[in-house]
Amino acid sequence: MSALPERGRPAADVLAELRDRRAGDLPTSGGRTLAYVYDSGVAGLDELAAAAHALGAPANALDPTAFPSLAAMENDLVAAAAGLVGGGAETVGTVTSGGTESCLLAVLAAREARPDVARPTMVLPATAHAAFHKAAHYFGVRAVPVPVNPVTFRADPAAMAAAVDGSTVLVVASAPSYAHGVVDPVAEIAETATTAGARLHVDACIGGWVLPYLRRLGVAVSDFGFTVPGVSSVSVDLHKYAYCPKGVSVLLHADAGLRRAQFFASADWPGYTMLNTTLQSTRSGGPVAAAWAVLRHLGDAGYLRLAEATLAAVRAIHDGIREIDGLRVLGDPDATLLALGTDGEVDFDLFTVADEMRVRGWYLQPQFAHGAAPVSLHLTVTAASHGGETWLLADLAAAVAAARAAGPVVVDDELAGLIAALDPEQLTGAQFRTLLAEAGLGADGGLPDRMAEVNALLAVSPPRLRERLLLEFLGMVFR
Repeated sequence: MSALPERGRPAADVLAELRDRRAGDLPTSGGRTLAYVYDSGVAGLDELAAAAHALGAPANALDPTAFPSLAAMENDLVAAAAGLVGGGAETVGTVTSGGTESCLLAVLAAREARPDVARPTMVLPATAHAAFHKAAHYFGVRAVPVPVNPVTFRADPAAMAAAVDGSTVLVVASAPSYAHGVVDPVAEIAETATTAGARLHVDACIGGWVLPYLRRLGVAVSDFGFTVPGVSSVSVDLHKYAYCPKGVSVLLHADAGLRRAQFFASADWPGYTMLNTTLQSTRSGGPVAAAWAVLRHLGDAGYLRLAEATLAAVRAIHDGIREIDGLRVLGDPDATLLALGTDGEVDFDLFTVADEMRVRGWYLQPQFAHGAAPVSLHLTVTAASHGGETWLLADLAAAVAAARAAGPVVVDDELAGLIAALDPEQLTGAQFRTLLAEAGLGADGGLPDRMAEVNALLAVSPPRLRERLLLEFLGMVFR
């Protein structure tokens, strides 16, 4: 069937087809997808957000003078986020499309503010989000990753201080890191940045909205926001633990002077003077209106209740994992993210555990080994997880038992050696397609029902080769 039908179809038929296509996706509610989605479990919240999105979508946030309602709502979102992370009267912010754009802009602002540095660098822990490597690639800022503590997976302030030099325009810390859910020692890292005259960005995309509430519930959360001297900027995603629809993050700066370098203006053409606060020009007002409506509906007390439910779920899951032979939680998570690793010598494969959980209706995200971090399975725990912990843990125990019965996935040493020797820069597109087919990734962009063997092959591939393989596969998916 053509992507564009010759004649238009009735709206009811179009929506029915859309529902049919969505039926094969991971569930976005019910707490069973433990990555990518953030589910509050609050009845009616999604419907409220959808209605607000529909009201705001036709408006264009490109011009606040044409659509002042969007500017007012953005200011409300910024004020709410700033209040949670210790922002003061001088704190300013920008609403972006997501955490990656917020991090990109933080790097861009740091680079643009230092035109005196010919070859700028940014120092970041090895656990920092890949968005910073994307920013390095886009903006010509060399990333200097620093190994983290191999037990706690937290940034090592001394090692980071040793990596900072006269070319450093930005230092990065996470609150928390995505892979292991731990908060870096922001105060110590801030001292290094201040001494070097560099900016410090705290990536609190995940934790910025929930960590302050966990602190109010008695969790020992170290300071990470603007209450820490030397913090220049903080990113907070509202489409994570503020439970807003996708497409809303806030980048906060300690003052307007620090933010100014991220703005773009161009009057050197015959049209309107282009003024951009973000990487985008035209921006739908839908996500802004939806986020504003969700915040107004839930309020501070509502978010405290959601944080309490999430905390209860995290603790129950954390404790339950200890009872499953062969599993452990990596590090000592500070927030709502857990990384499951194996405990000692085991006779099963985590990738198979992920497959078995998928069969049982759960999605746990595989994470490859990197540096001191072993292979793990990622769990993003949300408020909707509360009440389902018993089923999750029972299915997890059953999945481990099934994986143990199946035995570990073994990649032949000779094959692993051949893979390790491949140079991704020398392979042709046809050769990549052959490798993908041998790995079980079809030319039609489809995936096998079980991914353990595919992931095992990817795990023994050097990172650059893995990147190219998956990019080639992405090219098959999006034709």
